[in-house]
Amino acid sequence: MTLDPIELARTLIDIPSPTGDEGAVGEFLESELARLGFVTRRSVIEGGRFNLLATAGGRPRVVFNSHLDTVPPWFAARQDGGYLYGRGACDTKGIIAAMIAAGARLLGAGIRDFAFLFVIGEETDSIGAKRANEELGNIGSEFVIVGEPTESQFARASKGALTCTLRFDGVAAHSAYPHLGDSAIRKMVAAIAEIESTDWGGDDVLGETTVNVGIVRGGEKPNIVPAWAECELIYRLVTTPEEVRSRLDAIVHRHGGAIVRSHGNPPQRMIVPEGAPSTVVAFNTDVPHLGALGKPLLFGPGSILDAHGAEERIRVADLIAAVGVYERTVLSFVK
Repeated sequence: MTLDPIELARTLIDIPSPTGDEGAVGEFLESELARLGFVTRRSVIEGGRFNLLATAGGRPRVVFNSHLDTVPPWFAARQDGGYLYGRGACDTKGIIAAMIAAGARLLGAGIRDFAFLFVIGEETDSIGAKRANEELGNIGSEFVIVGEPTESQFARASKGALTCTLRFDGVAAHSAYPHLGDSAIRKMVAAIAEIESTDWGGDDVLGETTVNVGIVRGGEKPNIVPAWAECELIYRLVTTPEEVRSRLDAIVHRHGGAIVRSHGNPPQRMIVPEGAPSTVVAFNTDVPHLGALGKPLLFGPGSILDAHGAEERIRVADLIAAVGVYERTVLSFVK
C-alpha cells in the first residue's frame, strides 16, 4: 500500500488548524485513516476539538504521535526549489504525512502492532497530550514516537520549560506629579533587567538555561502613573521548574511583584535507535505529557528554525526520507 506523502502534506497544510480550531483537520485525518484501513476513535476535549486515535488491528506496541494544531497565521501550501512551504509544513503537518505514509507501508506488509495518536493544543497547554496520557495508558503501547522537526535526527535530550506570568501593582497618579504615585511599570522593568542578567544554570549536555520575556502590558494612558503591569516569560530549562521558580519568586518579590501563574516541565531524555544519528534540542514538546504510553522517541524531518515563521518550510527530500525512517523504527520494535 503506497501513499504520496507530499500530496497528503499539501492537503493538510491547506486545512487551517490554529490552536483552538483543530476540528476540520482532525475530521479529514479521521476519514483518510479510515479509508486506509485503520480503526479510528475520537476523544473529544472541548467543543469541536478532539484527539484522534487510529489503530491497525493489533496491540499498538508503537504509537506514532504528533499534534494537529499550528501557530497562526495560516498560509497555503506551495512548492519551490525542492521545498514545501506553508503553515505546518514542518510543524507538524509534513511530519504527520510522513508518519501516515509509513503506516500505510506497514499495514500493507501485514504489520499491525502500531497506532497513530494525533492530539490538539501542543502549541499552548498540551491539553490533548495530557488527556491522552490519562485515557490511553492501558492500550499496551511500549514506545511513542513523537514527531517534531529535529532535522532528521533522533533527539536524545530536550530542555524543559517554565512559563510564568508576573504581576506588579502600583499607585495611580497624575503624570505631572509622579511623586504622588508608584509606577508598576518601573517595578516590572527593574525586575526584567535582573531576570535577564541572572545566570540560571547550565548542563554539560543541554547547555544553558535561557529566558525570554515575550509579552508586556500595563498602565492606562501616558498621562497616568501606571497602577499595574504584567509580563509573560518562558524559560528553556536545564534544571527543574521548581528550582527556577523559587529563584524567580525571590527576584520578583524583591521588586514588589508576584508570580500569578506558572506551568512547566523538566528536561527530557529520549531513547535513540542503535546507530542512529542523534542531537539535543532546546524546544519543548508533548514528550513530558505522554509517559503512560511508553518510552519516548523524538524525531522528524525539517528544522525548528523554519517553524512558526513567515516562510515555514520543509525539504521535500527530507520528508520522503522520513517515511523510511519511521517504517524501519517501528519494524525494529515489533519484529
